[in-house]
Amino acid sequence: MPEMPEVETVRRTLMPLIKEKMITKVTLWYPKIIASDHDEFVKKVAGCKVLTIDRYAKYLLIRLSGDLTIVSHLRMEGKYRLTTIAAPKDKHDHVQFAFSDGTALRYNDVRKFGRMQLVETGTEKIVTGISKLGYEPNSAAFTTEYLQAGLKRKKKNIKSTLLDQTVVAGLGNIYVDEVLWKTKIHPLSVASQISAAKVAQLHDNINALITLAIAKRGTTVHTYLDANGETGGFQKMLQVYGHQGEPCARCTTPLEKIKVNGRGTTFCPNCQVIYK
Repeated sequence: MPEMPEVETVRRTLMPLIKEKMITKVTLWYPKIIASDHDEFVKKVAGCKVLTIDRYAKYLLIRLSGDLTIVSHLRMEGKYRLTTIAAPKDKHDHVQFAFSDGTALRYNDVRKFGRMQLVETGTEKIVTGISKLGYEPNSAAFTTEYLQAGLKRKKKNIKSTLLDQTVVAGLGNIYVDEVLWKTKIHPLSVASQISAAKVAQLHDNINALITLAIAKRGTTVHTYLDANGETGGFQKMLQVYGHQGEPCARCTTPLEKIKVNGRGTTFCPNCQVIYK
């Protein structure tokens, strides 16, 4: 699933491709991608101009004229690409936004898990899934104190806590494994039992890791591509994810992989301390 750095990279690459373009027609080849009313989506979006694209955590916020916003979640394999209206349809193309200049933005999703929802601009944090999210890394609200308070409320393991999005929004399997290794925290540590000093390190490492991953244009380990069809670069810097059985870069102990609540989790059994 594209995580915060990948979605931010999609935002940055998609913006110059569609900003200021006028949408003339919306085609739904697979209407279930639209989480709001299908007919209303097609009717209201046609005739709108794309003003800008924002993002919150893993959600893209495509701002339209008329105070409308398309809230888009790519889920596992969703992708956007700019093509032409006349271009042949790919079998996994599910939504098309035709523009007045003859180009078209297509949403492609092999698994059909992605969703779009049309809302009034400014209500996205109230009427969509964003309402349930915690603060995202590198935001003013994501302070050390905020993270410490959030973890103190959680009795489950730290891996699951960082994945559930209610404390830290935007992290997924890749970056949680990486930041726990960086901070020397075992993934099965009880979140509420991690020391304040260690949580402060975790906070700083989350911010630094996300900043670096965005600078490297995200991580491609499966099918992720940006809006230009290009892969990310952070996969070359991964220390644990995808490296099970290889020596730890810190202590040379072989990295282990386990399942934590159904999610593959790679860690160093020597470096990463378990807090109970």
